[in-house]
Amino acid sequence: MASLTDRMIRAAKLDPQLYEEVEADQTAMGQAMTVVVLAAVAAGIGSLSVMGVRGLIFGTISALVGWFIWAFIVYFVGTKILPGKNTEADYGQLLRTIGFSSSPGVIRVFGFIPGLGMIISFAASIWMLVAMVIAVRQALDYESTGRAVIVCVIGLIIYLVVVTLFVSLFGGMGMAT
Repeated sequence: MASLTDRMIRAAKLDPQLYEEVEADQTAMGQAMTVVVLAAVAAGIGSLSVMGVRGLIFGTISALVGWFIWAFIVYFVGTKILPGKNTEADYGQLLRTIGFSSSPGVIRVFGFIPGLGMIISFAASIWMLVAMVIAVRQALDYESTGRAVIVCVIGLIIYLVVVTLFVSLFGGMGMAT
């Protein structure tokens, strides 16, 4: 099994073969979860002065829950609504590939740097989005990147509706200080 660090670097380099590798490697689920947690903790550390320790803990839990929800939405949209002619995927494959697409998020640990924090966070978000499109394209065996972009956009809209409903029903779980 490939090392976690090697896989994260390859994922951050947007290597399509890495996403094919983790799609096929059923033992990579733990690594994918570790990547999601590392990216969330890095973001939390980078914004510690703004969010505090409570934000770090809540952010990490939210990232894990969001990963499961996001992967399910993309799985459903990509396999049931907009499958390609070669699409053959299961939920675990999306979890693994999308988990690794969080790899660029570890740079958010530098978010505490005055004047650069917002730039780093924005750059990491764009980088992660591009990685996610590649992950979705590979996991769903799409021939075009455009289809993966469309699935991600539709998935994002559905995800935002779900999150908005959750927050409106549960009021952010008392995170206000």
